[in-house]
Amino acid sequence: QVQLVESGGGLVQPGGSLGLSCAASGSVFRSLLSIGTMGWYRQAPGKQRDLVASITAAGSTDYTDSVKGRFTISRDSRKKAVYLQMNNLKPEDTAVYYCKMTITTLGAPSRDYWGQGTQVTVSS
Repeated sequence: QVQLVESGGGLVQPGGSLGLSCAASGSVFRSLLSIGTMGWYRQAPGKQRDLVASITAAGSTDYTDSVKGRFTISRDSRKKAVYLQMNNLKPEDTAVYYCKMTITTLGAPSRDYWGQGTQVTVSS
């Protein structure tokens, strides 16, 4: 019913930049009421999935401390998309990055949807 497709991951040297994109599509949007908070999470090998950044429908943002000043989250609600610009990347940013959206449709409670993940590797 809903597909979140991420793109933009890859291999980058320390200090480099990458931009991630996540776009949502699917039949559920024919009865869409709203898309609430969008977020990016990451999961390194052997570790739990953690929040990196989030943005509400009103545009309020929140970042985990380790990425503040380096990452910027943004959204385009009309395109049903969320973005993550990552600058000054560090090896510890290496992980699989996942996007998440909270979507409300007519006659149904809000529900979280996840993308399939995109690998970001920071290495020289």
